[in-house]
Amino acid sequence: MAAPCSQAATTDTLKHWLALYHTPGVGAVTFHQLLESFPNLQELPRTDSEALHKLGLSRKAIDALQQPDATAITRDLEWQDKPGNRIMTCHDPDYPALLLQLESPPPLLYIHGQTNILGEPLLAMVGSRNPSAAGVRTATDFARHLAASGLVISSGLALGIDAACHRGALDAGMPTVAVMGTGLDRVYPARHRDLARQIAEQGALVSEFPIGTAPRAENFPRRNRIISGLSLGTVVIEAAIRSGSLITARYAGDQGREVFAIPGSIHNPLARGCHHLIRQGAKLVETAQDVMDELGMLAESCYPAAQAAAVSDMADEPLKLGPDYQQLIDFIGFDNTSIDQLVCSSGLTPAEVSSMLLQLEMSGYIASNHGGTYNRLK
Repeated sequence: MAAPCSQAATTDTLKHWLALYHTPGVGAVTFHQLLESFPNLQELPRTDSEALHKLGLSRKAIDALQQPDATAITRDLEWQDKPGNRIMTCHDPDYPALLLQLESPPPLLYIHGQTNILGEPLLAMVGSRNPSAAGVRTATDFARHLAASGLVISSGLALGIDAACHRGALDAGMPTVAVMGTGLDRVYPARHRDLARQIAEQGALVSEFPIGTAPRAENFPRRNRIISGLSLGTVVIEAAIRSGSLITARYAGDQGREVFAIPGSIHNPLARGCHHLIRQGAKLVETAQDVMDELGMLAESCYPAAQAAAVSDMADEPLKLGPDYQQLIDFIGFDNTSIDQLVCSSGLTPAEVSSMLLQLEMSGYIASNHGGTYNRLK
Protein backbone atom coordinates (compact mmCIF):
# COMPACT_ATOMS: atom_id res chain seq x y z
CA MET A 1 0.00 0.00 0.00
CA ALA A 2 2.99 2.33 0.50
CA ALA A 3 3.82 2.67 -3.19
CA PRO A 4 0.35 3.91 -4.28
CA CYS A 5 0.35 6.49 -1.45
CA SER A 6 3.76 7.74 -2.57
CA GLN A 7 2.56 8.03 -6.16
CA ALA A 8 -0.59 9.91 -5.08
CA ALA A 9 1.46 12.37 -3.01
CA THR A 10 3.75 13.03 -5.98
CA THR A 11 0.78 13.67 -8.27
CA ASP A 12 -0.87 15.88 -5.66
CA THR A 13 2.29 17.95 -5.27
CA LEU A 14 2.63 18.34 -9.02
CA LYS A 15 -0.96 19.57 -9.23
CA HIS A 16 -0.06 22.54 -7.02
CA TRP A 17 3.02 23.30 -9.11
CA LEU A 18 0.90 23.17 -12.26
CA ALA A 19 -1.77 25.40 -10.71
CA LEU A 20 0.83 28.11 -10.12
CA TYR A 21 2.50 27.45 -13.48
CA HIS A 22 -0.77 28.07 -15.33
CA THR A 23 -1.55 31.23 -13.37
CA PRO A 24 -1.71 34.26 -15.70
CA GLY A 25 1.08 36.76 -15.09
CA VAL A 26 3.29 34.31 -13.19
CA GLY A 27 6.56 33.79 -15.04
CA ALA A 28 9.73 32.06 -13.92
CA VAL A 29 10.93 34.99 -11.78
CA THR A 30 7.65 35.33 -9.89
CA PHE A 31 7.30 31.56 -9.59
CA HIS A 32 10.68 31.27 -7.84
CA GLN A 33 9.92 34.22 -5.56
CA LEU A 34 6.68 32.58 -4.46
CA LEU A 35 8.44 29.25 -4.06
CA GLU A 36 10.84 30.85 -1.60
CA SER A 37 7.95 32.22 0.46
CA PHE A 38 5.81 29.07 0.14
CA PRO A 39 8.02 25.94 -0.11
CA ASN A 40 4.78 23.97 0.19
CA LEU A 41 2.74 25.40 -2.68
CA GLN A 42 -0.38 23.76 -1.28
CA GLU A 43 -0.57 26.65 1.19
CA LEU A 44 -0.56 29.32 -1.51
CA PRO A 45 -4.27 29.25 -2.54
CA ARG A 46 -5.30 29.42 1.15
CA THR A 47 -3.18 32.52 1.81
CA ASP A 48 -4.97 35.81 2.44
CA SER A 49 -5.55 37.75 -0.77
CA GLU A 50 -4.05 40.93 0.64
CA ALA A 51 -0.86 39.09 1.59
CA LEU A 52 -0.60 37.69 -1.94
CA HIS A 53 -1.21 41.14 -3.38
CA LYS A 54 1.67 42.52 -1.30
CA LEU A 55 3.89 39.84 -2.82
CA GLY A 56 3.21 41.40 -6.22
CA LEU A 57 0.39 39.23 -7.53
CA SER A 58 -2.39 40.92 -9.47
CA ARG A 59 -6.04 40.42 -8.58
CA LYS A 60 -6.42 38.32 -11.72
CA ALA A 61 -3.53 36.08 -10.66
CA ILE A 62 -4.92 35.71 -7.14
CA ASP A 63 -8.33 34.72 -8.50
CA ALA A 64 -6.68 32.16 -10.79
CA LEU A 65 -4.73 30.68 -7.88
CA GLN A 66 -7.87 30.31 -5.82
CA GLN A 67 -9.74 28.79 -8.77
CA PRO A 68 -7.05 26.92 -10.75
CA ASP A 69 -7.42 26.07 -14.41
CA ALA A 70 -8.50 22.47 -13.90
CA THR A 71 -8.68 21.78 -17.64
CA ALA A 72 -5.07 22.79 -18.25
CA ILE A 73 -3.83 20.87 -15.19
CA THR A 74 -5.70 17.72 -16.22
CA ARG A 75 -4.37 18.01 -19.78
CA ASP A 76 -0.78 18.12 -18.50
CA LEU A 77 -1.27 15.24 -16.07
CA GLU A 78 -2.97 13.06 -18.69
CA TRP A 79 -0.03 13.74 -21.03
CA GLN A 80 2.41 12.68 -18.31
CA ASP A 81 0.52 9.41 -17.85
CA LYS A 82 1.49 8.34 -21.38
CA PRO A 83 4.66 6.23 -21.90
CA GLY A 84 7.89 8.18 -22.22
CA ASN A 85 6.48 11.43 -20.83
CA ARG A 86 7.52 13.27 -17.70
CA ILE A 87 6.95 16.65 -16.08
CA MET A 88 9.98 17.53 -13.95
CA THR A 89 10.06 20.27 -11.29
CA CYS A 90 13.18 22.30 -10.56
CA HIS A 91 13.25 20.60 -7.11
CA ASP A 92 13.53 17.18 -8.74
CA PRO A 93 16.95 15.55 -8.17
CA ASP A 94 17.05 14.71 -11.90
CA TYR A 95 16.61 18.33 -12.95
CA PRO A 96 19.59 19.30 -15.19
CA ALA A 97 22.34 20.77 -13.02
CA LEU A 98 23.53 23.28 -15.64
CA LEU A 99 20.02 24.61 -16.19
CA LEU A 100 19.58 25.00 -12.45
CA GLN A 101 22.49 27.47 -12.48
CA LEU A 102 20.46 30.02 -14.45
CA GLU A 103 19.12 33.03 -12.58
CA SER A 104 15.51 31.95 -13.16
CA PRO A 105 15.49 28.36 -14.47
CA PRO A 106 12.21 26.99 -15.86
CA PRO A 107 10.20 25.83 -12.83
CA LEU A 108 8.88 22.90 -14.88
CA LEU A 109 10.28 20.90 -17.78
CA TYR A 110 8.14 18.71 -20.03
CA ILE A 111 10.21 15.80 -21.37
CA HIS A 112 9.42 13.10 -23.90
CA GLY A 113 12.01 10.38 -24.37
CA GLN A 114 15.08 9.48 -22.36
CA THR A 115 14.93 11.71 -19.27
CA ASN A 116 18.37 10.68 -18.02
CA ILE A 117 20.04 12.09 -21.13
CA LEU A 118 19.71 15.62 -19.70
CA GLY A 119 22.25 14.66 -17.06
CA GLU A 120 24.89 13.99 -19.73
CA PRO A 121 27.30 16.67 -21.06
CA LEU A 122 25.41 18.57 -23.78
CA LEU A 123 26.72 20.79 -26.56
CA ALA A 124 24.36 23.17 -28.36
CA MET A 125 24.66 23.52 -32.14
CA VAL A 126 22.56 26.12 -33.96
CA GLY A 127 22.47 28.04 -37.23
CA SER A 128 20.51 29.31 -40.20
CA ARG A 129 17.11 27.98 -41.24
CA ASN A 130 18.17 28.52 -44.87
CA PRO A 131 21.75 27.30 -44.97
CA SER A 132 23.98 26.61 -47.93
CA ALA A 133 24.69 23.02 -48.93
CA ALA A 134 28.17 23.42 -47.50
CA GLY A 135 26.70 24.64 -44.20
CA VAL A 136 24.46 21.58 -43.95
CA ARG A 137 27.42 19.30 -44.65
CA THR A 138 29.57 21.07 -42.05
CA ALA A 139 26.81 20.91 -39.43
CA THR A 140 26.16 17.22 -40.07
CA ASP A 141 29.84 16.29 -39.97
CA PHE A 142 30.60 18.31 -36.83
CA ALA A 143 27.56 16.88 -35.04
CA ARG A 144 28.42 13.34 -36.06
CA HIS A 145 32.01 13.59 -34.82
CA LEU A 146 31.21 15.48 -31.62
CA ALA A 147 28.41 13.04 -30.79
CA ALA A 148 30.80 10.14 -31.38
CA SER A 149 33.14 11.75 -28.83
CA GLY A 150 30.47 11.44 -26.14
CA LEU A 151 28.85 14.88 -26.22
CA VAL A 152 25.06 14.98 -26.53
CA ILE A 153 24.13 17.42 -29.30
CA SER A 154 21.28 19.77 -28.45
CA SER A 155 19.44 22.06 -30.85
CA GLY A 156 16.00 23.47 -31.60
CA LEU A 157 14.50 21.14 -34.26
CA ALA A 158 14.23 24.08 -36.67
CA LEU A 159 14.70 23.80 -40.41
CA GLY A 160 18.23 23.93 -41.78
CA ILE A 161 21.25 23.73 -39.48
CA ASP A 162 19.29 22.57 -36.40
CA ALA A 163 17.87 19.57 -38.26
CA ALA A 164 21.28 18.76 -39.80
CA CYS A 165 22.86 18.70 -36.32
CA HIS A 166 20.19 16.38 -34.95
CA ARG A 167 20.59 14.08 -37.96
CA GLY A 168 24.37 14.08 -37.64
CA ALA A 169 24.12 12.84 -34.06
CA LEU A 170 21.52 10.23 -35.00
CA ASP A 171 23.70 9.07 -37.92
CA ALA A 172 26.45 8.39 -35.37
CA GLY A 173 24.00 6.22 -33.42
CA MET A 174 24.12 8.68 -30.53
CA PRO A 175 21.38 10.55 -28.63
CA THR A 176 20.40 14.15 -29.29
CA VAL A 177 18.14 16.63 -27.50
CA ALA A 178 15.61 18.92 -29.20
CA VAL A 179 14.35 21.89 -27.20
CA MET A 180 10.92 22.91 -28.46
CA GLY A 181 9.15 26.26 -28.63
CA THR A 182 5.73 24.57 -28.35
CA GLY A 183 3.97 22.11 -26.11
CA LEU A 184 5.26 18.57 -26.64
CA ASP A 185 1.89 17.42 -27.98
CA ARG A 186 2.80 19.03 -31.30
CA VAL A 187 5.83 19.30 -33.57
CA TYR A 188 6.92 22.50 -35.25
CA PRO A 189 7.69 22.55 -38.10
CA ALA A 190 5.26 19.75 -38.90
CA ARG A 191 7.59 18.28 -41.54
CA HIS A 192 9.93 17.26 -38.71
CA ARG A 193 7.50 14.78 -37.12
CA ASP A 194 9.59 11.77 -38.18
CA LEU A 195 12.78 13.47 -37.02
CA ALA A 196 11.16 14.29 -33.66
CA ARG A 197 10.12 10.65 -33.27
CA GLN A 198 13.70 9.47 -33.93
CA ILE A 199 15.06 12.00 -31.46
CA ALA A 200 12.65 10.84 -28.75
CA GLU A 201 13.64 7.22 -29.35
CA GLN A 202 17.38 7.89 -28.99
CA GLY A 203 17.37 11.08 -26.91
CA ALA A 204 14.72 13.51 -25.71
CA LEU A 205 12.32 16.29 -26.66
CA VAL A 206 12.20 19.07 -24.04
CA SER A 207 9.98 22.11 -23.50
CA GLU A 208 9.09 24.53 -20.76
CA PHE A 209 5.73 25.18 -22.42
CA PRO A 210 2.59 23.40 -21.20
CA ILE A 211 0.75 20.88 -23.31
CA GLY A 212 -1.39 22.59 -25.91
CA THR A 213 0.95 25.56 -26.44
CA ALA A 214 0.95 26.52 -30.12
CA PRO A 215 3.99 27.92 -31.96
CA ARG A 216 4.24 31.63 -31.21
CA ALA A 217 7.08 33.92 -32.24
CA GLU A 218 7.76 35.13 -28.71
CA ASN A 219 8.29 31.57 -27.45
CA PHE A 220 11.35 30.79 -29.56
CA PRO A 221 13.79 33.26 -27.95
CA ARG A 222 12.71 31.79 -24.59
CA ARG A 223 13.39 28.34 -26.02
CA ASN A 224 16.87 29.48 -27.07
CA ARG A 225 17.92 30.28 -23.52
CA ILE A 226 17.17 26.67 -22.56
CA ILE A 227 19.18 25.29 -25.51
CA SER A 228 22.24 27.21 -24.28
CA GLY A 229 21.43 26.75 -20.60
CA LEU A 230 21.45 22.97 -20.84
CA SER A 231 24.81 22.95 -22.60
CA LEU A 232 28.51 23.29 -21.86
CA GLY A 233 28.85 25.52 -24.89
CA THR A 234 27.18 26.64 -28.11
CA VAL A 235 28.50 26.19 -31.66
CA VAL A 236 27.11 28.53 -34.34
CA ILE A 237 27.21 27.41 -37.98
CA GLU A 238 26.05 29.91 -40.62
CA ALA A 239 23.99 32.73 -39.18
CA ALA A 240 22.88 36.12 -40.41
CA ILE A 241 23.61 39.19 -38.28
CA ARG A 242 19.99 39.29 -37.12
CA SER A 243 19.09 35.73 -36.27
CA GLY A 244 17.88 33.48 -33.49
CA SER A 245 21.25 31.73 -33.49
CA LEU A 246 22.97 34.90 -32.33
CA ILE A 247 20.35 35.21 -29.59
CA THR A 248 21.28 31.71 -28.44
CA ALA A 249 24.97 32.64 -28.52
CA ARG A 250 24.29 35.78 -26.47
CA TYR A 251 22.41 33.71 -23.89
CA ALA A 252 25.34 31.28 -23.75
CA GLY A 253 27.78 34.13 -23.10
CA ASP A 254 25.54 35.63 -20.42
CA GLN A 255 25.27 32.20 -18.80
CA GLY A 256 29.05 31.87 -18.62
CA ARG A 257 29.18 29.11 -21.24
CA GLU A 258 31.62 28.74 -24.14
CA VAL A 259 30.64 30.21 -27.51
CA PHE A 260 32.13 28.77 -30.72
CA ALA A 261 31.71 30.03 -34.28
CA ILE A 262 32.67 28.36 -37.55
CA PRO A 263 33.96 30.94 -40.05
CA GLY A 264 32.88 30.99 -43.67
CA SER A 265 33.46 32.76 -46.93
CA ILE A 266 33.49 36.56 -46.87
CA HIS A 267 31.10 36.35 -49.83
CA ASN A 268 28.55 34.29 -47.92
CA PRO A 269 26.03 36.53 -46.09
CA LEU A 270 25.29 33.61 -43.75
CA ALA A 271 28.88 33.77 -42.49
CA ARG A 272 28.53 37.33 -41.23
CA GLY A 273 26.87 36.33 -37.98
CA CYS A 274 29.69 33.90 -37.19
CA HIS A 275 32.33 36.49 -38.07
CA HIS A 276 30.55 38.99 -35.82
CA LEU A 277 30.66 36.49 -32.95
CA ILE A 278 34.36 35.88 -33.51
CA ARG A 279 35.05 39.63 -33.38
CA GLN A 280 33.08 39.70 -30.12
CA GLY A 281 35.29 36.99 -28.60
CA ALA A 282 33.73 33.69 -29.68
CA LYS A 283 36.19 30.87 -30.25
CA LEU A 284 36.97 30.31 -33.94
CA VAL A 285 36.78 26.61 -34.69
CA GLU A 286 37.72 24.74 -37.85
CA THR A 287 37.61 21.17 -36.58
CA ALA A 288 35.63 19.11 -34.11
CA GLN A 289 38.81 18.69 -32.09
CA ASP A 290 39.00 22.49 -31.69
CA VAL A 291 35.73 22.33 -29.75
CA MET A 292 36.93 19.45 -27.59
CA ASP A 293 40.22 21.23 -26.85
CA GLU A 294 38.47 24.42 -25.76
CA LEU A 295 36.05 22.60 -23.48
CA GLY A 296 39.08 21.22 -21.62
CA MET A 297 38.38 19.20 -18.52
CA LEU A 298 34.62 19.56 -18.96
CA ALA A 299 34.85 17.74 -22.27
CA GLU A 300 37.43 15.20 -21.16
CA SER A 301 34.98 13.76 -18.68
CA CYS A 302 32.76 12.69 -21.58
CA TYR A 303 35.49 11.83 -24.07
CA PRO A 304 36.38 8.15 -23.61
CA ALA A 305 39.90 7.25 -24.75
CA ALA A 306 38.49 4.32 -26.69
CA GLN A 307 36.46 6.71 -28.81
CA ALA A 308 39.20 9.29 -29.29
CA ALA A 309 40.80 7.52 -32.21
CA ALA A 310 37.45 7.33 -33.97
CA VAL A 311 36.91 11.09 -33.84
CA SER A 312 38.22 12.82 -36.95
CA ASP A 313 39.76 16.24 -36.66
CA MET A 314 37.68 17.19 -39.71
CA ALA A 315 40.82 18.05 -41.71
CA ASP A 316 40.63 17.69 -45.47
CA GLU A 317 41.05 14.10 -46.59
CA PRO A 318 43.46 13.35 -49.45
CA LEU A 319 41.58 13.52 -52.71
CA LYS A 320 41.60 10.17 -54.50
CA LEU A 321 40.76 11.46 -57.95
CA GLY A 322 42.05 10.97 -61.47
CA PRO A 323 44.08 13.84 -62.94
CA ASP A 324 41.14 15.31 -64.89
CA TYR A 325 38.89 15.31 -61.84
CA GLN A 326 41.71 16.63 -59.65
CA GLN A 327 42.28 19.50 -62.05
CA LEU A 328 38.57 20.36 -62.16
CA ILE A 329 38.13 20.32 -58.41
CA ASP A 330 41.15 22.60 -58.09
CA PHE A 331 39.19 25.17 -60.11
CA ILE A 332 36.15 24.87 -57.83
CA GLY A 333 36.42 27.16 -54.85
CA PHE A 334 34.81 27.01 -51.46
CA ASP A 335 32.81 29.98 -52.70
CA ASN A 336 30.14 29.45 -55.35
CA THR A 337 31.56 28.67 -58.80
CA SER A 338 29.50 28.53 -62.00
CA ILE A 339 29.78 25.97 -64.81
CA ASP A 340 30.73 28.76 -67.22
CA GLN A 341 33.67 29.68 -65.00
CA LEU A 342 34.78 26.06 -64.89
CA VAL A 343 34.53 25.66 -68.65
CA CYS A 344 36.69 28.74 -69.15
CA SER A 345 39.23 27.69 -66.50
CA SER A 346 39.53 24.02 -67.43
CA GLY A 347 39.27 24.13 -71.22
CA LEU A 348 36.80 21.24 -71.05
CA THR A 349 33.47 21.20 -72.90
CA PRO A 350 30.25 22.03 -71.00
CA ALA A 351 29.12 18.40 -71.39
CA GLU A 352 32.38 17.09 -69.92
CA VAL A 353 32.23 19.52 -67.00
CA SER A 354 28.58 18.68 -66.25
CA SER A 355 29.30 14.94 -66.23
CA MET A 356 32.33 15.32 -63.97
CA LEU A 357 30.45 17.65 -61.60
CA LEU A 358 27.74 15.01 -61.17
CA GLN A 359 30.35 12.39 -60.23
CA LEU A 360 32.08 14.76 -57.81
CA GLU A 361 28.77 15.65 -56.16
CA MET A 362 27.75 12.01 -55.81
CA SER A 363 31.14 11.28 -54.23
CA GLY A 364 30.71 14.07 -51.70
CA TYR A 365 33.51 16.32 -52.93
CA ILE A 366 31.28 19.23 -53.97
CA ALA A 367 27.76 20.53 -53.43
CA SER A 368 25.36 22.12 -55.91
CA ASN A 369 23.59 25.34 -55.00
CA HIS A 370 20.66 27.39 -56.24
CA GLY A 371 21.48 29.19 -59.47
CA GLY A 372 23.55 26.37 -60.96
CA THR A 373 26.71 27.01 -58.96
CA TYR A 374 28.96 24.59 -57.09
CA ASN A 375 31.35 24.76 -54.14
CA ARG A 376 33.94 22.43 -52.68
CA LEU A 377 33.19 20.52 -49.50
CA LYS A 378 36.69 19.11 -48.98
